[in-house]
Amino acid sequence: MKRLRLMKTILAASIATGGIAFLQPSPTQAASPVQILLDGYPLSSNGDSMVVSGTTLVPFRSISEALGIQVTWNQAAKTIKAVKGEGSDAVHVQLTLGSKQATVNGTPVPLAVAPRSVGGNTLIPLSFFSQQFGATVGWDQTTRTVSITSPQERMYVLGFYALGSYSEVSRVQNLDAVAFGWSRIDENGVFSTTTRPFRWPENAGEVTPESLVSDASTTGTTPYLMVYSSDVKGELTKIVENSEFRKKAIADILAAATETKFEGIMLDLEGLGLTTDKTYTQAAFNVFVKELASQAKAAGLKLGLALHPLNSSYKGYDYKTLGKLADEIVIMAYDYRTGTGYSSESGKQPEPVSKVDEAIRLALKETDKDKLILGLNMDNENANSVSILTGLAKRYDLKGIALWRLGIMKDDEWKSLEQSIEFKQ
Repeated sequence: MKRLRLMKTILAASIATGGIAFLQPSPTQAASPVQILLDGYPLSSNGDSMVVSGTTLVPFRSISEALGIQVTWNQAAKTIKAVKGEGSDAVHVQLTLGSKQATVNGTPVPLAVAPRSVGGNTLIPLSFFSQQFGATVGWDQTTRTVSITSPQERMYVLGFYALGSYSEVSRVQNLDAVAFGWSRIDENGVFSTTTRPFRWPENAGEVTPESLVSDASTTGTTPYLMVYSSDVKGELTKIVENSEFRKKAIADILAAATETKFEGIMLDLEGLGLTTDKTYTQAAFNVFVKELASQAKAAGLKLGLALHPLNSSYKGYDYKTLGKLADEIVIMAYDYRTGTGYSSESGKQPEPVSKVDEAIRLALKETDKDKLILGLNMDNENANSVSILTGLAKRYDLKGIALWRLGIMKDDEWKSLEQSIEFKQ
C-alpha cells in the first residue's frame, strides 16, 4: 500500500514519455514479439507483445489478472478501467483505445503510444501500466524479454514447526498460522505423540509445548496440531478404511487438540493411492475427513489438510470433495525430483516450476482459490526460487503460502519473502 501511495505522487514524472529508458529498441523492431516474465516465470497471454516507436505494448488483461487488478471494459466507449486496492489507497486508471491520454485517479496523463486492439486483444504501454500499480520492470535487449516484479502485498503465511524449529520461534508472531508437528499415526494405525519423528517435545526450562501454543495464540497466530502419517506399511489405509480404527483415531486427535488448546488440526496424511484403487481410496479418505471435520467444527476447531499435488504419483486425494470439507488445503507441490540428487552448487535443487504451476492449475479446477495454500519445501528451495514460487501464489491469487519448515530457512530466503509479501504485524 505504501508503494501505491508513492506512485500517486510521482505520476506525471514517471510516465510523461510513456516509456522508460531501458525500453528503447529500434523502430525497426516494431512488430517483433516480446517475452514477458512475471516474478521470474513466463506469463501466458492471449496476445503477443510488441514494441512500437520505442514503447513496449503488452496484453492488458493477461498482466492485470496476474497482478490481481480489477478490470472493466466498456465496449461502447472503447474504454478500459483498472482498479488496484481499496479505499484511499486505491489506484484508478482509465485508458481509451486510440487515445494518447489516460487518467490516473482522475488526473489526465499523456501517453507516447495510444492503446490499441490487435487480434481482439487490447495492448497498452507496459511502463505506464506497471508503474501505476507498483510493479517494477526490466528489459533484456538480447533476449527481448521484459521482466516484471509484482509489488509487495499482504499474504497469508503458514509455518510448519517441528522439533528443531525453536531457532526461529521469534518468527511465529508474524505468521498467520503455525502447524506444530508433534503427533502422528504410527505403524500400528494408532494416534501417538511419543513416536519419532513427530512427537511431543520435552520442556526446556520455562519453555514448554503448551507455552509455545499459548504464545502463538496470544499473538493472533492460529496454532494447529499437525497429525502426520505415511502409508509405508499400509497403516494409513488401515485407518481410513476401517470404521473402528477411524473412530478411535479421530477421538484421540480431538482430545489432544482440545487439551492443549490448539485452535485447529492440520492433517498431513501422505502416500495414499500409490498402489491401491484410486476411487476406493479417495472415497475412504473422504469419509475419514468428513467425520473429523464434523467433530472438529463442533469443538470449535479449524481443519487444514496438507495434500500431495494432483500431478504426483499419489492419487488418493479428491480435492473437490476435500476442499468443501476443510478450511484450507496446503498443496505439497514438491518432491518432484526425488531420486535425482541435489545440485552440487548449493546443496539444494529447487522444484521444477512448471510442475508446481501445473499443480496449482489442477487444484484450481477442483477447489476454491481462497482455500488453497502453496507449500514450499525449504529443504530444496533457495532465495531466488522462493521469489518465483511466491510469485506464482500471487499470480493465481491463492490464499497464501506454507513453509516447510521453520528452523532451516536462511536469512536470504526470509529477505526474499519479505520483498514479495507483507507478513502479519
